[in-house]
Amino acid sequence: MTTSDAEAAKSSELINWLVTRGLEGANKEELLDGYCNRLVELGVPLMRFHAAQSTLHPIYGGTGYSWYQGQGGEHQAFEYSEQPSEQWKVSPLFAVLNEGLSVVHERLVDQNEPSRFPLLNELREHGATEYYATGVSFDIPTHNAPKDAKKAVNGVLLSWTSNAPEGFKDSDLALINTALPHLGLALKSANSERISKDLMRVYLGRDAGRRVLSGEIRRGSLQQIDAVIWNFDLEGFTSLSEELPGDEIIEMLNEYLAVAVNVVHKCDGSILKFMGDGLMAMFDVGEIDADARAALAAVVELQERMAELNARRSADGLPVSNYTLALHAGEILYGNIGSESRLDFTVIGPTVNQTARIAGMHRSLGQRILISDDVARAAQPCASALVSVGRYMLRGVPEPKELFTVYRPENSEGISFCNDLN
Repeated sequence: MTTSDAEAAKSSELINWLVTRGLEGANKEELLDGYCNRLVELGVPLMRFHAAQSTLHPIYGGTGYSWYQGQGGEHQAFEYSEQPSEQWKVSPLFAVLNEGLSVVHERLVDQNEPSRFPLLNELREHGATEYYATGVSFDIPTHNAPKDAKKAVNGVLLSWTSNAPEGFKDSDLALINTALPHLGLALKSANSERISKDLMRVYLGRDAGRRVLSGEIRRGSLQQIDAVIWNFDLEGFTSLSEELPGDEIIEMLNEYLAVAVNVVHKCDGSILKFMGDGLMAMFDVGEIDADARAALAAVVELQERMAELNARRSADGLPVSNYTLALHAGEILYGNIGSESRLDFTVIGPTVNQTARIAGMHRSLGQRILISDDVARAAQPCASALVSVGRYMLRGVPEPKELFTVYRPENSEGISFCNDLN
């Protein structure tokens, strides 16, 4: 076999592997770890590899992956920022993105002067001999488009570093560049899947997002389940919103809702939807008794976290808000409703309606937390901290419902409905 035939065989082997793993749906970490290991197996003297991609996420603006010889790979997430950091602005990848460079290629052993890129000087101190960086764009090229340092690139930026005495051979760089479009396509596929999962989880919730991505997308596809519904609302928020500037009211709303969401997730519940200054959550962790205990554990946790938040905001001189909470248990229909062009993955049924009716009793009963007798029965014998506030006829409900609240002794350290709720 000639040298050219051997190099062609290496390229074919790497490309076939990338295409196969891309079609199999390998995630980014699996794909890049395997890619680096195969480069080494094919004789490329790889000391370090790095890949950076933009992403769609409410917190993170981009992700990174760094692989080191003998250590394997590590995933990184970079928080979104309006302005590029100083460290990023002196990176060779930033130069590829914003200076119109197709590559940054430096032999680190052949130059006496320090590189203009601090990273390369640091790599040389650790034995690096050659650095090569380039990018793969996922957009149609627009050569006259202005560069914007704040705009995330729709593509991937990559770098390879060698510590071999002579650095990379021409055949090493040829192999890297020949397989580069295939690597870019596989990464685009893996990143798109991750973005889809992140956005579904953020906008639909963990359980609903998972169900939609698994194929539950047909209008009218509903599942009947037993669960506890949790209706949370802020008290007096409407009047506060008329007194405070818009940015302050949004910051306040986000802070309170974040506490409620974190509590629900900590107790294995699912957020169904946000409704103005409130939210609806569902606890479906197993049988209805387990659902009830999880929902009541969330009540206890919410009381503690909201008290902490109000104490902190008061100490900072910020406005505070109280809250109301209604809980009810029973059968619900969970799935897709709406039109052919706009669907909502939500819950419907008498249990949902009755939870709303219970929530309407807060003011007349003077209780922030109201829990139906269905939840109290399901939680037995772990509901000793519940106290009845009477039996009432709810609008649209034929039989009277007994309602309960949580008894919290003054100066108590907390309440436990059952040992397994701690």
